[in-house]
Amino acid sequence: MASPAATAILLAALFGVVSIAKSADPQECAAARNQNQQALRLDKVTVLMNGFSESRIPLLHSLAVAYSLSPIVSSVLVLWGNPSTPPRVLRQLARNLSLSSSSAPISLLPQPSASLNNRFLPRPSHISTDSVLICDDDVEVDSKSFEFAFRVWEKNPNRLVGLFARSHDLDLNRREWIYTVHPDRFSIVLTKFMFLRARYLYLYTCVGGDRMERVRGIVDAVRNCEDLLMNLVVAEEAQVGPLLVGAKRVMDYGDARNDGEEGVRVGLSSRKGEHRKRRGWCIGEFHRVLGRMPLRYSYGKIVDDVGEQGLCYKGGKIVFCDHS
Repeated sequence: MASPAATAILLAALFGVVSIAKSADPQECAAARNQNQQALRLDKVTVLMNGFSESRIPLLHSLAVAYSLSPIVSSVLVLWGNPSTPPRVLRQLARNLSLSSSSAPISLLPQPSASLNNRFLPRPSHISTDSVLICDDDVEVDSKSFEFAFRVWEKNPNRLVGLFARSHDLDLNRREWIYTVHPDRFSIVLTKFMFLRARYLYLYTCVGGDRMERVRGIVDAVRNCEDLLMNLVVAEEAQVGPLLVGAKRVMDYGDARNDGEEGVRVGLSSRKGEHRKRRGWCIGEFHRVLGRMPLRYSYGKIVDDVGEQGLCYKGGKIVFCDHS
């Protein structure tokens, strides 16, 4: 059963007390629907980096430049989701990013609202690749691991591929869905670093009718869980779970929005517990509204180094590494 606070949030969202983002732009959805999928580049990736905090602009700038240097990147789009940022700051940031562009251009795209659903707008006029990397502005991944994760995605383009895994589960005693971590399986990868098909942005934003609009409204009401909803959308479409990739070096600088999940720990353990409860509540509400639970478990981790426990590529197939 949902907590009183969670129920209040949902009721407020449903009755308009909490501001909910408007439905997707019909013109953008029509353009995405009519986009020639065969014309999308298969050898490159478009990076969509989420940005919000002015205090992290130097880090965001550094990470965006690093991605633009990669030979597999077509473009870097910085999605600025803080409408309160002064225009002069945005102008300076846009100028600095543009001047710092290397082999791939870097663009700043201020978002129309603070809705987390904006992370998954289809953007057909900006995305010309089949592959999209969704990432945060506080996660740094070494270039070799980034390129390896892309190669894994190339072999599995219908699946989500990421570095940070979580899981859903059913609490039989309370008879409710929970958000957790299992040592041996996972069903969710986080948008801290997530490869997906560009088409999934269209499915998230433009398809599914009233039910998808309602669950996107839940995301806006709790200002959380957009990554969980994308995992449900992809699992429903692909009928298979995500893939977890090992990285040689990952720095998750973290902040209050991370609620102590990776890297730098923020807040007390009780705060982390509330974060997990809220996300478990989201999973339950998504299930209730959509009428199904498409999340599927995956097992193991794909690595590029046989010295690390996990799965490896051999002969173009994913197999367990032989360490003997």
